[in-house]
Amino acid sequence: VQLVESGGGLVQAGGSLRLSCVASGLPFVGYAMGWFRQAPGKEREFVAAVTWSGSNTYYADSVKGRFTISRDNRKRTVYVQMNSLKPEDTAVYYCAAGHRAGSRDHEYDSWGRGTQVTVSS
Repeated sequence: VQLVESGGGLVQAGGSLRLSCVASGLPFVGYAMGWFRQAPGKEREFVAAVTWSGSNTYYADSVKGRFTISRDNRKRTVYVQMNSLKPEDTAVYYCAAGHRAGSRDHEYDSWGRGTQVTVSS
């Protein structure tokens, strides 16, 4: 199983980024997908998740209304559109695949290596 994130970078506060995660080596349609992030000196935290069909999405309160998770099963890709970015969104962002669109690390079986997002004030 391989999950490869891309789309991170440096952006000013108030700006936008779209992260992508391409999956291989697993039956993508059968998996829920999630995004997590880890800031320096902090524990990894849940950002957003989407069910295998894309019909249900879940968000951390800190990103609700600003981030949108989506997936394209034909492209085996999950996205997170991040708008109105804040300095506190600065973190390494990881995508993960699991059997349930949960908010906890242990609900996911496979993880990407992450992509850095830095938001300057």
